[in-house]
Amino acid sequence: MSYPTISTPRGTLSAQGNEAVLKWNTNFVSKWTGRFSEAQRFVDSEVLRLCEPYTPFLIGFLVKSGDLGTEIGSGEVAWIAPYARFQYYGKVMIGIESRSAYAKKGERKVVTEKDLVYHGGGLRGGFWFQRMKEVHGDQIIEGARKIMRNGQ
Repeated sequence: MSYPTISTPRGTLSAQGNEAVLKWNTNFVSKWTGRFSEAQRFVDSEVLRLCEPYTPFLIGFLVKSGDLGTEIGSGEVAWIAPYARFQYYGKVMIGIESRSAYAKKGERKVVTEKDLVYHGGGLRGGFWFQRMKEVHGDQIIEGARKIMRNGQ
């Protein structure tokens, strides 16, 4: 009886007599780990770069908070300005007591149904990552695929 041999980039599985033999490809880890890391660095960098025109901009603090809040290659991109979440979801918030967007120090705010008005250009506004991804997502994925195929 003949048993099939299964080969993958990680190794080969074959039968020899009454035993199954697994031989790991010793080059797999060094070759692919570097490519995975490089592809992740590419994705993180591209997300920040391509989100910039979509991110609300008054003096650039929110945009720069993405650079500061992201460790390139970690797989997590974060805008860490204190108001980033508020800007992302795009609704005016007002103080519970003052009923003003300029709440008193320490006053809790609540979300209203009123949309924020953004400055800095036509693409800038809420949901910047989601909107960027709809336009450039395939481009980012293709770039990561190229790095995985070519190791560049």
